This record gives sequence, structure tokens and C-alpha cells, in this order.
Amino acid sequence: MNGGAAHQGAGSLTTVEDLDRRLQELHVLTAQTPTYNPVFQLGHELSRKLETGEMSLDHIEALVAEMECEGLRARAARLDRLLAPVGLSDNDARIDAVAGESGENDDDFSAFAVRWQRPAAHVVFTAHPTFLLSTAQSEAVTASVSSGDHSVASVCVASPERDQITLDYEHDKAMEAIARGQKARDRINARLFDIAATRWPKRWRGLNPMPVRFASWVGYDMDGRTDIGWSTSIRYRLQEKALRLGSYAASLAQAAPEIADKLERARKLTEDMVARFAADLSAPEALSNAANALTADHPDRIVSLEGVVAELENEARHADQEIARTLLVTAAAMRADGLGMGWIHFRVNASQLQNAIRLRIDPEGKLSLASQAALVRMRELLAEVVPLRSNFAALAIENSTAVRQFLAMAQILAHIDADAPIRMLVAECEEPATILAALYFARMFGIDDKVDVSPLFETESALEHGGRFVDAVLAEPAYRDYARKRGRISIQTGFSDAGRFVGQVPAALAIERLQGRLSEAMVANGLTDVSALIFNTHGESMGRGAHPSSIEDRFQWPMSPWARRRFLRAGIRLEPEVSFQGGDGYLWFGSDELALATLTRMAEMPLWGADTDAPTDLFYRRTDLSLDFYRAIRGVQHEHLESATYSRAITAFGLGLLNDTGSRKSRRQSDLAADRSMSLRQIRAIPHNAILQQLGYPVNVIAGIGTASDGNREEIAVLLRESERGQQLLRLARAANALASIKTVAAYGELFNSAYWASRPYRGDEQYIAEACLKLAEYLTKDDRTGVFRRLASRLRVDAMKLHFLLDLLPDEEPLPDREHTRRSLGVLQSLRIALFKHMFLRAVMVPQFSRANDISRDDVLEMFFTLRVEDGLAQLRRAFPTSFPSIDDFKVDCPSDYPDSSATGYTRIHREYIDPIARSYGLSLRITTALANEFGAHG
Repeated sequence: MNGGAAHQGAGSLTTVEDLDRRLQELHVLTAQTPTYNPVFQLGHELSRKLETGEMSLDHIEALVAEMECEGLRARAARLDRLLAPVGLSDNDARIDAVAGESGENDDDFSAFAVRWQRPAAHVVFTAHPTFLLSTAQSEAVTASVSSGDHSVASVCVASPERDQITLDYEHDKAMEAIARGQKARDRINARLFDIAATRWPKRWRGLNPMPVRFASWVGYDMDGRTDIGWSTSIRYRLQEKALRLGSYAASLAQAAPEIADKLERARKLTEDMVARFAADLSAPEALSNAANALTADHPDRIVSLEGVVAELENEARHADQEIARTLLVTAAAMRADGLGMGWIHFRVNASQLQNAIRLRIDPEGKLSLASQAALVRMRELLAEVVPLRSNFAALAIENSTAVRQFLAMAQILAHIDADAPIRMLVAECEEPATILAALYFARMFGIDDKVDVSPLFETESALEHGGRFVDAVLAEPAYRDYARKRGRISIQTGFSDAGRFVGQVPAALAIERLQGRLSEAMVANGLTDVSALIFNTHGESMGRGAHPSSIEDRFQWPMSPWARRRFLRAGIRLEPEVSFQGGDGYLWFGSDELALATLTRMAEMPLWGADTDAPTDLFYRRTDLSLDFYRAIRGVQHEHLESATYSRAITAFGLGLLNDTGSRKSRRQSDLAADRSMSLRQIRAIPHNAILQQLGYPVNVIAGIGTASDGNREEIAVLLRESERGQQLLRLARAANALASIKTVAAYGELFNSAYWASRPYRGDEQYIAEACLKLAEYLTKDDRTGVFRRLASRLRVDAMKLHFLLDLLPDEEPLPDREHTRRSLGVLQSLRIALFKHMFLRAVMVPQFSRANDISRDDVLEMFFTLRVEDGLAQLRRAFPTSFPSIDDFKVDCPSDYPDSSATGYTRIHREYIDPIARSYGLSLRITTALANEFGAHG
């Protein structure tokens, strides 16, 4: 790995250009020795310079800062490329153009009105842990894209100092993003009213536009977390109400001052309620006082906006155009959002619902909830249920998570916002009885007319059996009655866990089939008179279901034109819903310009739209090929997921490669297993995907495509080339492959190679670290990680070569111009991190034998550093080598003491030479994590 010839050419490595040049030189050597690893070699050369003192951590930090800057610029350029044009005036003109196409006939006001009162999409702001960038970095990226200035001066002034990410932080960021979205929607609506007033001067006041609808589950998502209490959700809903009342009042201050004053008084009352529900409510008296204040009659209390909307529309009939437009724009916002910042989504796990219903249908625990007997009993319960009144005391004493959610929804609908319906998302929902249980509780609390129960299909089993599940649920008379009452059937398909369990390409195809199956079930059960609301949760990166190639691909990937056509041809109204996840997703709404550009792209390409006359794509005609292709890719992905090699490699560093990017834990809260035996199923989907990016190869996107085409490569190539869907799959694979490096995967394994450490001081020119190298070599003789990474790299290489053979038959018509530069940037970042890890490992074994608090073994501490549990390891070292002690002078003791004498000093030198460099190296490695993720375009 560290051949003399290679080292001789190392030369100066003081700038990023030097590193880039050196990586190119080393890459040439792979032609001579195919297993030669340029990434590891550059990391080794940097490590030698660091250990001899030729370079310092200050030098490394300067290089990291420059690469960090490049990553932010790449992030800004990518968002700009996807969203362009971004300027406000450009998108005003785009809206005018789209509006001009709808209702081209001057008599066709009705067509215009119908087109614009149907949301192009429902946009849901979710708080998945993807808050990768600091607030300063996010603002710099959004400012750069908004202005079109991607220069270093524009993007790279931002501090990498990370925020503490709490649930309140996430909620605040979600509300800021929604507020900008609302402002953009108001701007679009104002233009629509102006256009309509010009073309239909007598009818325009009857327009009720709703180009987009907003929602959020931040603070309401209980799936997989126990840290959100019912009072948190109530407080957030009150905060959102206060925010929205304030913005409504501000928009009407000039046009309708009396109504604005009424809304402002309601805002102040709501703010008082926020303060009450933010207080400690553990005492019954405190809760009673807060609840009674919220539910009491009050002249300033508003629970529905129906009367206000009617008043605004009435005033608009007689006002001049400018004032009428202001009144109607606000009324349109009220129709869309209600008394909040948008609709809200509660989320629970199916097991929580099953636990709650079991007490009522099977208290002795003898019944399988998957059985027909349970289904029959559920039908009987639904037929018998009588609505019950509830209050905040009932909510406070309820210990079932699922029932508590329904009680919270009942209080919100009764006392905060009676207008906006509430979604109840049910994760891991695989039994029809679970949906009937949700209907039962909704009916029990008298809110089934306002709650949309939505099963989530995301796991392997749910996707495999989802079609049968949908058929069974829609066949239930009680469910059909409920769907007609609500006017919609709601389901959710998720790309995060699906992409982890079956791979991103098979997940997309399985979800597509499930969506098509829903349309068939609706037709079969006579439900074409209700809408199909399909919520597709996906992230920004290729690893979580957002296609990186273009805005068209991003909008079409979660719900393909084929799936949309199934609904449109059946005459079913489609309500597509997409998520913008966490810090990654909120960038799309990071400024007024970006929010307007995002909504304008949706208006131009409504997510329910498809050409119903389009001929059937070859991908769906040649199912003999496409289904085998799908199954083969899924097979490879499944092998990886079940493979001990893959699991050990992905978890080799624990979660220490990643920054904290959210308030929800990256490991499932019930998991207490040691890192060494950590299962992939214990790591959530986003960190799993993020680790793949950090190790250099997005396995869950690329793996399997090459193998699936093996033996039938020419036919598969024709299928992919001549099919729109096939081309889209290919673009995803190319985008991931452009960033993938198997050499990097292998390089991380070499960090644990005992032979490397034993050989490193062999030539005699690194005597300063010779003893440390030998200690590492001795410690790692029994370590399995080098072999694990080599085996994984070999498997990936075989599959990748088959992918390259396939791609050779499919010329890339739009190669990215900066592809090679990006690949070298990634290589430089990885080499820098490998050098930092080597520095950490060497410092860890150089630390003297513990002289204090030595109740933990040295090997235990070493393993903490090798699995990147660095903070834990540092805590042990700081405990063993304290630098501050109580002073003897602090005590007023009469007896004299000569101890401590001058030799009993603290461990300042040990901190300076070992502990502090470890901490600094790890901090720099986490900044590299951010830079790498920015090159991929997202966290995870």
C-alpha cells in the first residue's frame, strides 16, 4: 500500500490542488497493479507528513475548510440546476404562461377555475433527521441559489458551528419553510386573480384557487420515539394557530382592518394558551386550569374560519380590484390552511394500535389479530360503537399511545381548529383489522368525519402483501362508508425503509405496482367517486427516493406516469402528496425565491398529471423481462441485507461516521446491543444510507443492476434504452455510479490491517511512531474488519463490472461535465479522513497506561476509538487524566501538609499531545462527513 516509488512522488501536499494532482498520479498506477488503492495511499502520504510534523492539524483544517466550501458550492449549484429559473420575476412570468394555457377560450372561466382549485400537490414538511448543515450554512446555500451567485464569497462565509437539534428547533424550521411556501402561494394566487379579472371581469371574484396545500408531522410523529408527549403536540398546534392568525391579520391590516383586529385578538388569546400548555402540567390542578382556559367561551376565541371566509368574500364583491384581490387571496389561504400553518399528520405504529384494540376485542390475548375471527369481531365493534365525549383530563390519564393520539386529535378539532382534517398515519400496517381499529377509535371519539386513516407501506412484507391488504380493506363495508364520508381513500408509501430493505430501484417498482393495485381495488369496489390521496414520503437524496437528475424525475419517481394514468383512466381524482424532509427538504423553501420556484415547477408539472393517451411503455409491455430484472436486483439487495459481511462493514464504525442530524435517535430506542453485534435493522434508514455515502458506495441504489442484466444483457439494454421508465432507472443508476468508489470502501478496511501497521515503520524513517504502530499491529491481529471490507469490495466489484458492461451498451447522452472533478474531490476528502483516523488511532495507543480511574481496560477504550465512539473514549481518557483538581488551598484545615508537592501536577501534556489531537481530528472528520454528503446532494 505504501510503496517507496509512490512515496517518492508525494512532494508538496499543502493545497487542495496538490492533493487533486497527487490523486491523479496515484490513480495511473492502478493500470500497473489493479488492486492498488490511490485513496488509501494518499491518506498514507498525508499521515506520514502529519506524524513527522511536516504538516499540522492546522494545515489539515485549512484543507478541510476549502473542501467544505466546495461541497457547499456543489450543493448550491445542484439545487439551482434542479429548480431553475429561480428569480421571482422569471417565475411570475412562468405562472402567467401556465395560467394562459388554462382556459384559453375567453368564455372558459370554469375550466380555469377547476384547473387552479386543484392542488398540483400536497407538500408535507417532515422532520426526518437530515439537518446536516448548520443554520449559517443553510442560509448561505439558499442565499447563493436565490441570487445566482455561487462564488466562494457568497457560499463559504458560513460557520460550520452546528446547532443543537431539538424537536423545538425542527418545528421552528418547519414553520419557517411553510411560511415561505404560504407567501409564495399568495403571490401565485394574486397573479391568478389579476389574470382572471382581466379576462373575466364579471366572474373573477368567484375564483377559489388552491395551487398547493401544506401539511406537517413535526411534533406529531410518534412512530419510533417516546419523547413527544401529548402536551407537546397540543402546544405546537396552538403555536401554529397563533402564527397563522398573525399572518392573516397582517395581510388584512389595510384591506379589512376590523377583521384584522378580530384575528389579532384571537392571536393574543392563543399566545396565552401556548404559554399555559408550555408550563408543567403534571399536577392535576395545573392541567385543569390550562384546559379550562382553552375550552372556555371567550369573545376572542375562534375555532373555525368559515364565518370569516364568508365575510371576506362578501366584502370582496363590492370592493375595488386591488382590495378585493387582497381579501380573496387571504380567503384562499384560509381555505387551504385553516387555523394552522397547514394540515397535520399524526403517526403511530400498527403495534400501538393493536395493543390498544386488543383490550377491547381480546383481553385474554388468545386471538390472532390477523385471523378472520378478529376481523369479524372488529366489524361487530364498529357496528356497536357509540361516540363518547372526552376532555383533557381523559387525555392526561390515558396510557395507551394510540388512544392518546385520538384523544389529542379530538381536543384539537373541538377547541383549536375545527376546519382542517387530521391525518392518522399507521406505520407497518399489514392487517386490515388494524385499519378498522383506527376507524373504531375515530368513531368512538366522534372525529371519523375529520380524520383520514392512512396505512403506510414501506417494509418488505408490506410491499409484498400490500395489494392483498388494499383489496381486503376496500372490501369492508364499514371502510367504504367511511371513505365516502371523507371523500377520499388515503395511503402512504415510504421510500426510506423500502430503499433500505429491498433497494431503491426495486422499492420504486414495488411501490408503483401497489399504487396501480389501489386504482384497481377502487374500481372493483365501486369507489371511483372518491379521491385517492397517495402520500409518497421520500428524501432529497438518491438513497431515499428523490431522483437527482432533474425536477421532472424528482416529481415522477415517487409516482410514475404509468401509476397516475391508472387513476386518471378510471376517472378517479388523484391527490398526490410528497414530503420535503428535514434540513435537506427545507432548502427548497429556504427563501422567497426558492419557495416560489418550487411551487411554480409544481404548477407547471402537476403531480397528478399524465398523458392518458400515451402508448404503454415497453417496460410494462415486456413484463417477462422487467419483472425478472426487478426480482434479480431485489435478490442481490436482499443478499446484502442478510449478509454478515455487509452488516459488519456498514456497522464497523458504528454510527460514528455521522453527525447528529435530528432530534430522533439514529438507533431504534429499544436497541441496547453492543456496536460489534449491531444489526442493520437496528439502524434507521437514513443513517444506514448516510453510512453508505460516507463509505463511498451507495449500495442500496446501484447493487444488483449489473448482476440482474448478466446473461441477458442485450435484451435488457434494449428495454432500458427504449423505455421512458427504463431511462429513468438508468439515470438514477448513473447518478449514483458517478459518485461511487469501491476503492474507497476497500481503503477503510485497510485501516484495520495489522500488516500495514507492522510494516509502516519497517524502513526506519518513522521511528517516532514505531512503537505505536507495533501496538496497533498487535492489537489488530485478531480484528476481522480488513477481511470484511475486502470481501464486500470484491462482491461489489463483480457486480459493478457487470453494470459497466451494461452501460457500455447504453451511451450516456448527457454526461455531467464536472463528473471527474467531483470524483477526485470525493477521493481527496476520503484520503484526508483516512489520515485523520490514522492520527487518532496512533494517538490513542500512545496514551500512557492509565494512572487514575483505571476501572476500564485500555483495550475497551481502544475499541471505542476504532468503532468511532470517540466521545465515549475521550470521556474515559479525561477521567483517567484530569487536568483540574480541587486545590488544597481551598480548605481551612489546621494540620499542615507537604503534599501535593511540585511533582504531583496534572496531565496537561497528555491532553496537549494525545487527547486534544484526537478530539480535534474527530471534529475535522465530521466536517468531512458534511462535505461528502453535500457532494451527494443530501444526508442519507
